[in-house]
Amino acid sequence: MIEKIKILKNEIGDLVRRRIKEFEKNGKSNKKIFLELCFCILTANFNAKRAIEIHEKIGNKFLSLSKRELEKELKKLGHRFPKTRAEYIIKARRYKNSIKKIIKSFADEKEAREWLSKNIKGIGYKEASHFLRNIGFKNLAIIDFHILNLLEKSNIVKRPKNLTKKKYLEIENVLSNIARKLDLSLAELDLYLWYMETGKILK
Repeated sequence: MIEKIKILKNEIGDLVRRRIKEFEKNGKSNKKIFLELCFCILTANFNAKRAIEIHEKIGNKFLSLSKRELEKELKKLGHRFPKTRAEYIIKARRYKNSIKKIIKSFADEKEAREWLSKNIKGIGYKEASHFLRNIGFKNLAIIDFHILNLLEKSNIVKRPKNLTKKKYLEIENVLSNIARKLDLSLAELDLYLWYMETGKILK
């Protein structure tokens, strides 16, 4: 795996760096941060590409639609869980004007992730890590089935039956060691791993 990523660094390194800079811009305002949180709520247990399309079509209306209107819009656009995702996003709105200050109040990304997983309905460890990466943080692993499949195929980690918090942190530590060997952040490594598994760099 390490040798493959070394080759990819020469092939798609510029694209990866551009995407990381785009993520950093998402962390500039409460509005952008909240909209990114909405995206990550949509993505949980759903197709990432479809979530991107739905997120772009609804756009700023995540800030103003009623629960019923948002549910209707999500259903029309083909989201798998329109009712629950609308509910989670409406509940998360209590933080839409303070999310930047809250995130910055923590000593590090891991503390912020812990808060998110406990306080934002619909956000677990994976999506909290995804959200923080998408607003510019770089030292958390986004562990989903794509990453687990790749790690198992590379004989690095055996795919667990249940991704508990303890197991998540163990695998994150494995990925941190790989990132150090490649002189990459975990945010960059995730983009390379995602590309290896899917042939795409999304968000």
